[in-house]
Order: sequence, then structure tokens, then C-alpha cells
Amino acid sequence: MKHENILELVETYESSKYIILVLPLCTGGELHRKIHSKGMYRESDARPVMRKFFSALAYMHSKNIVHRDLKPENLMLASKANNWDLRITDFGLSTVIKPGRKEFLKCGSPGYVAPEILQDKGCDCLADMFSAGVILYGILTG
Repeated sequence: MKHENILELVETYESSKYIILVLPLCTGGELHRKIHSKGMYRESDARPVMRKFFSALAYMHSKNIVHRDLKPENLMLASKANNWDLRITDFGLSTVIKPGRKEFLKCGSPGYVAPEILQDKGCDCLADMFSAGVILYGILTG
């Protein structure tokens, strides 16, 4: 995927024991840590974070990719210079879902996972939107 707010996989190396992923350096750390150190974001500070986040989600969902594990720990800040330039990371649970179909694997992080996944109703890209809402709540409330 090529989007300014999705951490790009630059290259991979494989040995008999390891798979090494080469990723761009994000010196701002996890959004999770920023929320804990900063406390809650003001609405005016949250707006650019969520705009970039939703832009990346719209791009992913246009390609029928659902992340399934969105949480502040999987949102990295590109630099320490600001609190809003984020990158979505950790696509280990992501999948491609054909339009009109659902995925039934129960996965995700407690507190962020959509209820339909827990209720065995299957998920699609809307499950990511539920997680995004929980993340926004966390940003605004600290």
C-alpha cells in the first residue's frame, strides 16, 4: 500500500531463523504513549490526527483491506515535531475482504474490537470504523 499515513514496508530479509522487516523510522513513538504523556488532546489537536487516520482508512478500505487490530499502539507518530503526523502499522491481522462478504476469524485487541466480531456475526471494513471511534474517544478523554 502506498499512502502517506500507512507505514510502508521497504524490504524484507529472510534467514533460516528470522524474517526481518525494514520499515521507515518513526521517531515520535506510539500514539498510545503520546496520549499517556500528553493527557487528552483538545478537539482542535485531535482533528488533524483523525483526518490523517481516516484518510488512510479510506485508502485501505477502497482496496478492500481491513486491518482488524487498530489501536493507539498500532499508530506511530512520524516525528517528535508534532502530535498528528501518524502512520498505521502492524498489519499482521489484516486481510482482504471481497465486497459483500464478511470475515469470521475472531481477532483484535480487547477494548477496540467491534462487537460483531465478538458476536460471531463476521466483520468487514466497518469493524475498523468501530475501532477508530474507540481511538477517537481515547484521544479526547486521555
